[in-house]
Amino acid sequence: MPAVHGSMLLVYAVIAIAVLILMIARYKVYPFFVLMIVSVLLALAVGMPMDKIVKTFETGNGNTLGHIAIVVGLGTILGKMMAESGGAARIANTLINLFGEKNIHWAMMIVAIIVGLPVFFEVSFVLLIPIAFNVVRRTGKSLLLIGLPMVAGLSVVHGLIPPHPAALLAVQAYHADIGKTIAYGLIVGIPTAIVAGPLFALLIHKFVKLPDANALAEQFLQKHGDTEKKRDLPSFGITLFTICCP
Repeated sequence: MPAVHGSMLLVYAVIAIAVLILMIARYKVYPFFVLMIVSVLLALAVGMPMDKIVKTFETGNGNTLGHIAIVVGLGTILGKMMAESGGAARIANTLINLFGEKNIHWAMMIVAIIVGLPVFFEVSFVLLIPIAFNVVRRTGKSLLLIGLPMVAGLSVVHGLIPPHPAALLAVQAYHADIGKTIAYGLIVGIPTAIVAGPLFALLIHKFVKLPDANALAEQFLQKHGDTEKKRDLPSFGITLFTICCP
C-alpha cells in the first residue's frame, strides 16, 4: 500500500482523533486501549510498513512517558499531601470568607483554579466536593451555582496548563516552552472558566431545580464535618506556598 503524504495525512489524523473521542466519550472504552488500537490502525491506513509500526509506537510511548513520568508522580504525591493536610479546605474557607456569600460562585472558581494547578482533576474534585456541599448548606444556594464554577475551574487547568498530563504531553510533542504554555493557558483558560462557570451557573440555576434530598451530600457533609473537628487546618500562607512551589 502506498504511503499517504501531504494534506491527506492530516485528514487521516483528524479522523483518528474523532474516533478516539467517540470511543472514549460515547462508548466508554478504556482510553489506553483505544489510543493503542487507533494508533495502529492509523499507521496501517497511511501506509506505514508493518515492521515499523510496533517499534514506532514503543519509541514514541517510551519517550513521552520518560519525560512526564516524574512530573506525574510528584504531582500525585502533592495531591495526596493536599488531601491529607486539609490545605484545600483552608484555601476554600479563606476565599469564601474574603468574597462573602453573595459572590461565592466566584470564590469556588478561584479555589478550583488554585487547587487544580498542581493537583490532578480527579484528586482536586474529591478534595473540593465536600467543601462545595458544605458551602451549599451554609449559604442555602443551589448546588449548580456552587458546583459548576468549581468544575469549570478544574477542567480549564486540567486541559490547558502543565504539569497536567495532556498539556505536558502537548509541550513535549511540539517542543514548546513550558513557561509560555502556562502563561498562555491562563490567558485563554481564565476567561473560559468565567463564562463556563460563574456566568453560566448564574443563568442555568434559575431554570434547573435539584431535589432537596441528596444522599451523597449527606455522606460528604458528615464525613467532612467530623474530619474538620478532629484537626487544625494549616495556615493559608503555607498552603499557598506549597501549591506554588512546583
